Amino acid sequence: MARRKQEEAPKGSPAWMSTFSDLMNLLLCFFVLLFSMSTVDAEKFEMVVQSLQQSFSILPSGGATIGDGELISSGVSMLDKFDVYFNSSSALPEGDYEPEDEVTATQSITAEEAEQALDAQGLTESEQMAEQVSRLLESYGLQDDVEVEFNEQYTLINLNGALLFNAGEAEVRQEVLPVLEKIAVILNNYSNNLIEIEGHTDNVPPAAGETYASNDILSMYRALNVANYMREHTTLNPAHIKSSGRGDYAPIADNSTAEGRARNRRVEIKIYNSLNSDGIE
Repeated sequence: MARRKQEEAPKGSPAWMSTFSDLMNLLLCFFVLLFSMSTVDAEKFEMVVQSLQQSFSILPSGGATIGDGELISSGVSMLDKFDVYFNSSSALPEGDYEPEDEVTATQSITAEEAEQALDAQGLTESEQMAEQVSRLLESYGLQDDVEVEFNEQYTLINLNGALLFNAGEAEVRQEVLPVLEKIAVILNNYSNNLIEIEGHTDNVPPAAGETYASNDILSMYRALNVANYMREHTTLNPAHIKSSGRGDYAPIADNSTAEGRARNRRVEIKIYNSLNSDGIE
């Protein structure tokens, strides 16, 4: 008996596949409509972001700053206080939060921008200190004998060396002690700041037979004597005052003229601002 020939299945996808595809499309449209009508809860979104930061942050234990340590990138040590600028710049006013703002703010801040912001902050603080010092000097009648300058690191009080010392000597002249006494009163206002005292000379070497064999030694002892006076006549922590001699290596005028050499013979008192007073507790 001949066997019946089986019918071939129709070519293409089975009929149920079309129905299933239509159902998936309808579900997709349904969820798209639901999402389009919903709103993002900013508070919950921030909680999710914080949770992800704690889980995947490159900082220890999901930390949010690098102020407690240093971050190394491409062999360069980032600023210790980078987080001061980073946190203040990335913060958004309450109620203005957008989900993409956090990523955008983080990506837009570079190390160079952070350093520039810190320099600007330091410059502002140094300028305020310089104005205060200048007012006090004027009240003591010393504005013509003392120069005041500032930069992003410190405010500088420039004392003429010829006013303080006799030629080739490091002991402060007795008649100038009242001037140093008034300077000491001014420095008392900066107990939380690092004070650095530098001695400078011109390029004329000491004559043979003088007490100090070189300008390096002479400038060092001049700075040390002024520093010791400040330690004894101020309420500052002695550890906050340091001294150094620079010899003739950092002139501020031309040593080829008598006027220039007179300007180079000087003692500088640097009052570092809070951003640059390292080691002060």
